[in-house]
Amino acid sequence: MVQTIADYQFGKGIGQELFPGETSFGFSKTGRIRYILLGEKRLATMRSGDGRLTIGFAGAERLAAITEAPAWRVTIQDEVIPFIEDGKNAMAKHVMNADPDIQAGDEVLVTGSDGALLATGTAMLSGTEMRAFEYGVAVNVRKGRLKQ
Repeated sequence: MVQTIADYQFGKGIGQELFPGETSFGFSKTGRIRYILLGEKRLATMRSGDGRLTIGFAGAERLAAITEAPAWRVTIQDEVIPFIEDGKNAMAKHVMNADPDIQAGDEVLVTGSDGALLATGTAMLSGTEMRAFEYGVAVNVRKGRLKQ
């Protein structure tokens, strides 16, 4: 089921690579899947409201490894890297590039100009808007590299 959701959310074939056979699950009090784990690392959490996945940093690392840039990526200016790594939001004025297929509400990967993964979070703007706007939050960062 989680592989199918990942395929829907990130593209066909992603689910099987993102969540391999040795994936385990944490369940809510109502018995629904809540956490998707690989060993001790949380790859993703299933949102109860809409059934979509929020990606943890370990899941973001796997997603970055199995997708080609610029898919699901927002590239930010190097001078704000320490703030993003610390879990601060990515502002539109600092966005250098963004996947044009990103829609507001999508799970995204925040990278530096060298392509290194800095954080994961939720897009607040579309990819096109992120590049065009000079103000506002582009990505609501959930996990920075330094705050795993």
